Amino acid sequence: MAGVWLVMVGVFAALSPAFIGARNVSMLAIELSVTATLAIGMLLVILPGQIDLAAGSGVGLFGGVAAVLVFERGAPALPAMLVAIAGAALTWHVVGRIIVGQGVPAFIVTLGGLLVLRGLHWLVIHDSTVPVTRGGDVNAYLMLTTFYVPPRAALALWAAISALALAAVIRRGRTTEGEGARGRAELKPMQTFLAAQVALLFVLLTNQYRGLPFAALVLAAVAFAVWVVTAHMPFGRHLYAIGGNAEAAHLSGVPVERTVVLAYTLLGAVVGLTGLLQTAYAGASTTTVGNLMELDAIAACVIGGASLRGGRGTVPGVLLGALVIATLQNGMTLLSVSPEMKLVARGLVLGFAVWADVKLSKEA
Repeated sequence: MAGVWLVMVGVFAALSPAFIGARNVSMLAIELSVTATLAIGMLLVILPGQIDLAAGSGVGLFGGVAAVLVFERGAPALPAMLVAIAGAALTWHVVGRIIVGQGVPAFIVTLGGLLVLRGLHWLVIHDSTVPVTRGGDVNAYLMLTTFYVPPRAALALWAAISALALAAVIRRGRTTEGEGARGRAELKPMQTFLAAQVALLFVLLTNQYRGLPFAALVLAAVAFAVWVVTAHMPFGRHLYAIGGNAEAAHLSGVPVERTVVLAYTLLGAVVGLTGLLQTAYAGASTTTVGNLMELDAIAACVIGGASLRGGRGTVPGVLLGALVIATLQNGMTLLSVSPEMKLVARGLVLGFAVWADVKLSKEA
């Protein structure tokens, strides 16, 4: 997939040199932040073998709820944003309860949720457009996608995070036991160093425009949190175990129902946050905000190596898959590709992702 992405970048750059310009890289970073944030949340329910088709509608609804509270009701921005995130988490908690408590397939429950939440979204915004405007306390809402970390501060932040990451990897490698495990651990500092250089290139590019987009920091925070949960905590091991074999996981003492409900609850919180990002980036809450975003999130997960059967997938893989999706959409927009062809391209990418998942599953 990394090779596919590099080919895409080369093609778009050849067709439009502005694609690799500082301004477009910054815009791509914001678009990636929106897509990848939702995809990382989707990973939490895909790992235990579940699915969610209502995420896109939730993005529109809870982004619209915050927009109405702030820009029509005059509510303070930060409390309104927290209300939207909490409301989304509660909604998806109920969805998880229905799925595990009533034994209804997740596909059916979330398909119904797609329609219900879309209708509620239209009711909340009165089938009209709620513009996201500047002024006073609303800047706390707008900063999600319009605030940029100044160049010097961005470089200092990069240096601090890179140093901390490298120090943690080296410290962990020293405490690793076993010849094979130690050999793999010795490669981690080099991998971390290379990742830091890629991050530095990104920071240098965005600094040529306005600085590091704040939305990228939001994505980094969500990605780090989910990576810690899935790779280093019992809850993450339970997700993989349930996706591998739910019955065996239950017999082994894994709290299957509680784990799945918590996964959906966390996805709901991510949906609420993505709704804020997408609405702020679009500049308004409209009836089309969030349309088909759940499909992009699922495609990003599968392209990144996650299995729709569950039990396989990583946060770095999802980030790569989301980067492929965001690059495709950004490149087509820059080339003024018609909306019809954009839909065709997204459908082909989703179909290819599912086909690749089936092939990999058979080979495994």
